[in-house]
Amino acid sequence: MATPDFSDRLLSLGLARVSEAAAIACADFVGRGDEKAADQAAVDGMRRQLNMLDIQGVVVIGEGERDEAPMLYIGEEVGTGNGPAVDIALDPLEGTTLTARDMPNALAVVAMAPRGTLLHAPDVYMEKLAVGPGFKRGVVTLAMSPAERVSALASAKGVSTRDVTVCILDRERHEAMIAEVRSTGAKVRLITDGDVAGVMHCAEPSTGIDMYMGSGGAPEGVLAAAALKCMGGQIYGKLLFRNDDERGRAQKAGITNLERVYTRDDLVTGDVIFAATGVTDGSLLPGIRRTPDAITVETVLMRSKTGSVRRMSYTNPVR
Repeated sequence: MATPDFSDRLLSLGLARVSEAAAIACADFVGRGDEKAADQAAVDGMRRQLNMLDIQGVVVIGEGERDEAPMLYIGEEVGTGNGPAVDIALDPLEGTTLTARDMPNALAVVAMAPRGTLLHAPDVYMEKLAVGPGFKRGVVTLAMSPAERVSALASAKGVSTRDVTVCILDRERHEAMIAEVRSTGAKVRLITDGDVAGVMHCAEPSTGIDMYMGSGGAPEGVLAAAALKCMGGQIYGKLLFRNDDERGRAQKAGITNLERVYTRDDLVTGDVIFAATGVTDGSLLPGIRRTPDAITVETVLMRSKTGSVRRMSYTNPVR
C-alpha cells in the first residue's frame, strides 16, 4: 500500500498539540531548580502526544543516541504507524536551565518534514550565522570576520553599525567574537542558553535582534533552520569537531564532507511545519500561566509552504 503524502496543513494542529503537551507537562518544575526533572517531564509529555499522531515518524534530531536517551532518541519511531513517513526534529525543553531558574525564553520545540528532508546532524558543535528576511542571499557569510558581518549587514540595511544588534551565546569561547562585534559600535545581546530562540529572534522584528552568530549544538541548528524556513531569513552552519569520536559521529550520520557549509535549505530540504510553545516568559512567547483551575500556554505554529505564522492560546483545565 502506498504511503500517504505529507500534508502539512492537516498535520499542523496536531504538531502544535505536541509542543503544548511538552510545555504543560513541565509546568510544575518552572523555577524549582531541578533541570533533569523538568526535562524528563517535557520528554514524557511530548512523546505521549507524538504517538497519537497518524504518522510514520522517525526522530532525526532528538534527545541523543539510543544508548544515551531512553525516549525520543535518534532513530526512535513515533506516531501510530499510519499516515505519511516523516522526519521529526525536537527539543522537548529548549532551555532546561532557563526553566529550572525561571529565566526567559525556555521553549518546547518540534518540527516535522517529509522523510529524508531534515539533516541528521550529529551531536557536535556547529558554527552558526543567521539573519532575518529581506536580504539578498549571502549578505553575510561564515567566511567573513565578525566585524565584516556587522558592516555588511549595516550597509544592506542602510544604517550605521551602531544600529545593529547581534545575539550571541554568553560563553568563554565567544569572548573574542563579542569584543570584535562591540568594536564596530554594534550592540550585543547575550543569552545564557537557548540558541534556537536566539536564531528565531533575527526573524521577529519585535525582538530588536538583527543577526545571530557563534557556535552551539548542531541539532539545534537544524531546528533553527526549520523555524527560519517558515519565518524567512538565512542561516549558515558548519560542523565543528574536537576529536576523532565526533568526526565518527558525523560519518555515522552519513556526512562525508566534514568541511561543508550548510545553508538553510541544505539543513531543511523540503516543506516543514514548526511549533514552539512558551515555557517561561520571553521575547518570542509568553510563558506558562497558572490559576487554581487551569494552565494556559501560547504556541507559535508555522508552515514553510505558505509562510503562515499562527499564534494560539490554549487553556487546559486542571482536574
